[in-house]
Amino acid sequence: MADHSAEAGSITVLAGPTAVGKGTVSTFVRENYPEVSLSVSATTRAPRPGEEDGVHYHFLSHEQFDSYIEEGAFLEWATVHGLNKYGTLKHTVEAAARAGQKVLLEIDLQGARQVREALPGAHFVFLAPPSWDELVRRLVGRGTESPEEQQRRLETARLELAAESEFDQTIVNEHVETAAAELVQSMGITPRTA
Repeated sequence: MADHSAEAGSITVLAGPTAVGKGTVSTFVRENYPEVSLSVSATTRAPRPGEEDGVHYHFLSHEQFDSYIEEGAFLEWATVHGLNKYGTLKHTVEAAARAGQKVLLEIDLQGARQVREALPGAHFVFLAPPSWDELVRRLVGRGTESPEEQQRRLETARLELAAESEFDQTIVNEHVETAAAELVQSMGITPRTA
């Protein structure tokens, strides 16, 4: 994707450690700020309860994902926690940006670094937890990973937290509505009041 400044300037990248609430904040933005185009990532992981294909993620087989990699169809992609692949399809981001929409990419740290290389004019937001203990509580509390997977994710989270300085802005996710309001405000959108 060529770095057209008007297009890159309409793209915001939201990243942060595992279990910080990136998906929850993004869902709140999708449901309350229809003027934001939320990029739907592709992944090889299985859907969690309540997740829908094409809404929360494009759920792909490993073979499908690898085929897209070979075609150069991703703006960014990564193998996360040594298990599954996640990626952002170029064509969906390009189309939304060309249409003048504010685009939000919710991705991991590796992906954010790749997007910075491709689109240095994008705005990069780090979503941080209120504390390490709260991050651990959120990860364990959601109950979607085995104890081994939880441990692997927490080890990754320590490294991800150390990358905060690479971002243009940090938002602490203490309350979803407040974090979402700060995020859309950083995108040039007036937050809604309750």
